[in-house]
Amino acid sequence: MELKASQVPGAADHLSPEEARDLDELVPIRNFKKGTVLLEAGQVATESYYCMKGCVHLYYNVDGNERTTAFYTEGQSIASLKSFLNQVPADHYLACVEDCTLAVWAYAAEKELFRRHPRMESFCRFTVENDFGTAQEALASFITKTPEQRYLDLLTARPELVQRVPQYLLASYLGVTPESLSRIRKRIVGKAASMSSPTRRP
Repeated sequence: MELKASQVPGAADHLSPEEARDLDELVPIRNFKKGTVLLEAGQVATESYYCMKGCVHLYYNVDGNERTTAFYTEGQSIASLKSFLNQVPADHYLACVEDCTLAVWAYAAEKELFRRHPRMESFCRFTVENDFGTAQEALASFITKTPEQRYLDLLTARPELVQRVPQYLLASYLGVTPESLSRIRKRIVGKAASMSSPTRRP
């Protein structure tokens, strides 16, 4: 069965038949292979995305090293907001960590969709504002917490990433080296083991 943009979870409950029809017309579903670069630094973002399957990461090139700042998985919007909304060059990259199935929102198609259905612009603006708030919370967490605390938060909020994302990308996201992440993991496992071990009596 062919996937359609109107089948995005929750969308069908809010769309009129006309809105659903135009959404499917203007927003195609496309498959991307693992490793595909969706956006490069210096390019103007002409597309934003909605992840239906897979994982995408946003990263910066800092002195030749990749610094990941976000992972996007099923049910999340993916966009270089400043570049897409203002049509200016991006300063970061978007790339597929896994094979991905994405709804593709082209800049011109989005404008046409909003022209036909103005109320959809308000809905999309709400989504963007919500995503921006989540990004601000993530930044605050990164600044104020230790790498171990950030890893524990990741295990609580998004445990699937630990299984899906290569360790070097997780380390980059947490702001540590892969070797440091290995030590953090061992330390956490050791603490858990000591807490679960029965206390021996003399």
